[in-house]
Amino acid sequence: MESIQRTIQLRLKPTRHDGEGQRVAEAAQRHLGLRTGRVQSTALYTVRYPLTDEQLHSFATRCLQDPVLHDVALDEFRPTDSFYKSYILVAKLPGVTDDEGISAQNALGDFLNQPLDTHTQHIFSKRLYFLEHELPAQDLRRLAEELLGNKMINRFETGPLSELRDYTPRPGGGAEAITELVPLVGLTDEELVKLSKDNLYALNLEEMRAVRDHYATIAAEREDAGLPTAPTDCELEIIAQTWSEHCKHKEFSAVINYKDAATGETKQIDSLFKTYIRNATAEVDRQLRANGNDWLIKVFSDNAGAVRINPESLFVWKVETHNSPSAIDPYGGAITGILGNNRDPLATGIGGARLLFNTNVLCFGNPEFSGELLTNQLHPRRIFEGVRKGIEDGGNKSGVPTVNGSIVFDDRYAGKPLVYCGTGAVMPMQLAGEDSWEKKIDPQDRIIMAGGRVGKDGIHGATFSSIELDETSPATAVQIGSPITQKLAMDFLIIATRRGLIKCSTDNGAGGLSSSIGELATISGGAVVELEKVPLKYSGLRPWEIFVSESQERFSLAVEPSKLEELLALGKEMEVELTDIGYFTADGYLDVRFAGEAVAKLDMHFLHDGVPRKTLEAELDPATAQEPALPTETDYTDTLRRLLGSLNICSRESVIRQYDHEVKGRTVVKPLMGATGQAPQDAAVVRFNFESWEGVAVSNGILPRYGDLDAYQMSAGSFDEAVRQIIAVGGKLPNLTPGDGTFWSVNDNFCVPDSVYDPTGNPDGKHKLAKLVQMCEALRDATAAYCIPLTSGKDSMKNDFKADGVKISVPPTVLYSMTAKMEDVRRAVTSDFKQEDDVVYLLGETYDELGGSEFYALHGELGANVPQVRFDKAKELYITIGEANDQNLIQSCHDLSDGGLAVALAEATFGYGFGADVELTGELSLTAQLFSESHSRFVATVAPEDVVAFEALLKGRATRLGTVTGNGRLTVRHAGQEVVDADVAELRETWSNGPVNKVIGLDLDAVRNANEGSTSGLG
Repeated sequence: MESIQRTIQLRLKPTRHDGEGQRVAEAAQRHLGLRTGRVQSTALYTVRYPLTDEQLHSFATRCLQDPVLHDVALDEFRPTDSFYKSYILVAKLPGVTDDEGISAQNALGDFLNQPLDTHTQHIFSKRLYFLEHELPAQDLRRLAEELLGNKMINRFETGPLSELRDYTPRPGGGAEAITELVPLVGLTDEELVKLSKDNLYALNLEEMRAVRDHYATIAAEREDAGLPTAPTDCELEIIAQTWSEHCKHKEFSAVINYKDAATGETKQIDSLFKTYIRNATAEVDRQLRANGNDWLIKVFSDNAGAVRINPESLFVWKVETHNSPSAIDPYGGAITGILGNNRDPLATGIGGARLLFNTNVLCFGNPEFSGELLTNQLHPRRIFEGVRKGIEDGGNKSGVPTVNGSIVFDDRYAGKPLVYCGTGAVMPMQLAGEDSWEKKIDPQDRIIMAGGRVGKDGIHGATFSSIELDETSPATAVQIGSPITQKLAMDFLIIATRRGLIKCSTDNGAGGLSSSIGELATISGGAVVELEKVPLKYSGLRPWEIFVSESQERFSLAVEPSKLEELLALGKEMEVELTDIGYFTADGYLDVRFAGEAVAKLDMHFLHDGVPRKTLEAELDPATAQEPALPTETDYTDTLRRLLGSLNICSRESVIRQYDHEVKGRTVVKPLMGATGQAPQDAAVVRFNFESWEGVAVSNGILPRYGDLDAYQMSAGSFDEAVRQIIAVGGKLPNLTPGDGTFWSVNDNFCVPDSVYDPTGNPDGKHKLAKLVQMCEALRDATAAYCIPLTSGKDSMKNDFKADGVKISVPPTVLYSMTAKMEDVRRAVTSDFKQEDDVVYLLGETYDELGGSEFYALHGELGANVPQVRFDKAKELYITIGEANDQNLIQSCHDLSDGGLAVALAEATFGYGFGADVELTGELSLTAQLFSESHSRFVATVAPEDVVAFEALLKGRATRLGTVTGNGRLTVRHAGQEVVDADVAELRETWSNGPVNKVIGLDLDAVRNANEGSTSGLG
């Protein structure tokens, strides 16, 4: 037996296309301007386990090699051809989670039929790239760090091929037990501000003064307790994290003095959150309960909102953003976004919800941007590609289907993208005899950290996300996700909670242990944490870094001492690392120690309630927009083609096909459907389980371009868009009858630019804040109109990028992510025309509302007449459509949104290739009838035998347009003239191959064939 270090190299056979190598070469040229020539990618495995030559060969060929794709080389590093000149080796740093290596190690244990020590890593995975050209050392290093790995978790070896060096990590070492004092007394205002900026505390002057004054007040008390009078570095880091905008939502809690410059109206708003979100939901809850609908269980007070599905189970739903990290490390930011959001419903209440689905809504700059980039600004296409890949790995490798989403393009997202990640889950109403949604902790309960280890990745994540980006933004603020590690922790948590071993749980997200333990400690009244026990990825972390690091895949658990031994045994059995790091108290302090020495001791009241409240100024400027004068002659068929191929309307299939929405086998309405597999759907429908036909409809509403005209109508329209998507698939509004049990659960996510007025740095801050007020007012009115409650949400307030004297601010954006119960998923309705001779109807009313439309965008115009939501008429229509579905009268239904009626008609033909023969009448201009984006409208089809009943039910709310035809053409007439005549297959081809799919660079036919007709992912 040999115990030396051995290597296994998997090289693609010479006859196989090296897609990864090609992508690296293209990305190097596109993003870095480096010409690499051909690139060959190979997988390397280093084995530190005694194996004979025969065992090593058998393991490589039987467990690692795909014999169709790979050749195997043992104990050597060489490309398939001799013309390669340079190399890049990408390995993991010591202690960094190596999912692929661990999976290979598990396979080795199965192959040898003997258990391997899971706490010792025996197999290490690496990637080795061979480059045709001999690049300079600095170019190889740049390519490695910017495109092939992350220097926070990867070790790179680069150089000429003749000098190839291997690297395999050797874990070891521990923390650097250094805690420093940070004197505040005597510092001037300028010095306080500089200290906050230099240390990335993200605290303003008033907040820094409050911290200084607090320590001056308690100096004698600290001295008596044997503590230094000056704060420690750990204490200031904890305060900064807890008081960050990301965690404390200070601007949504501020007092706002509001003025409308056009009308002269003034008012004072005592907290946007309290006034427009919490109070609005409380009123909806009152109305629900008065009507016997008591399904609203938990809102705003935990990681996710919870509503009752039935007497046995809860639906848990959360949506968050990961904008700042995705701007500087798109892959790491996005994978952490989806994995981090997975942990929110999973760790709600006691914990242990079963994840049901993911959603993603993404906002990017134009991927075909050709201008000059600012310092540290990544190209929008590079952000797009990295975010897409991160979502793919985060969702697919976790076994959670991605069922719904959207992609929005606007040049103003080129500085900072918006990356919204949502997760729905199902949890039993009772766990081990306790209400599952409640968190209970008593003094002396143990604090257990479960899951991944702690590293420097994610340090300052919460504070970093609370400020604008600039050219100095730190890469260390981006966490690095490991979906396999998290999947193990998820499975463990589900079993442990059902056995009654966990009292409650929370995830280690923003602020890491500092946040999770700091928040849990409010339940018991305090905590003692022993940081030297926290397992680390690698050596060199200081105590404060250990406590605030946001390294991923971790949970903090409250465990009764009597159940600790059984819990630890379960963790060992399920290969999840559990560490006892302290205990909860009732003494009112967060007490953090390292090897018995105090590194932080903070009064819980000051920590959580001591942040000074902001007072902000908001002033709405008068509107100045006007309707444009456009050419009187319009080729409507050509206009329809151009709209279908435009950036914000064309198919997202190239993204969709790379996400798995079929895993778990419960997705009923998929992103793309029909015989062609290309008919876009309005909302996803997912079955809860296989024991009943109950399910949930999932939608999203986001319309940032309308905010340029009217932020109120933008917000109202976004809310209505999400509602009508659910109505389109067969959902019903809540609270229509006593005790109907039709839950709705909504997450609001506000992402806005810096809205705090500063005469120099942010002179239009008052106007931007006024827009946020309008957005919140619309939210309040929409929840009241539809009796739909908010259950959770998030705000992101500093979405700006500043470098080289230029500032790029996102448009004020709000996303409403909605879910609603479907009593029987078999009755769901899809968007595509089903059969010839069905009658086509327009449901709802069209107005001259082209302002902010995609039609105007084609002509480089904005317009003025923004679509308005008429809540009373919309609700009346939605109720009637529900009654029509109860009578099985509707064959297909598609909501009208981007591009208006013309685009909706075309999209409804994509599923089966049916055409439509349509006649438009009425007083509105033909342009408005075809392309207005008025809200609360649908295209629906009805079987001929149901027309009488349908028209009697809908009365004047349904306008008969024509019929579905079998000739494969979309024909629209107006005043006896044919204005649109197009082959639907050609329209579908234009829509399918729009600029987004060209940018991604995929052969869609090859992707479809590989998926064998499966439709995966994001809609």
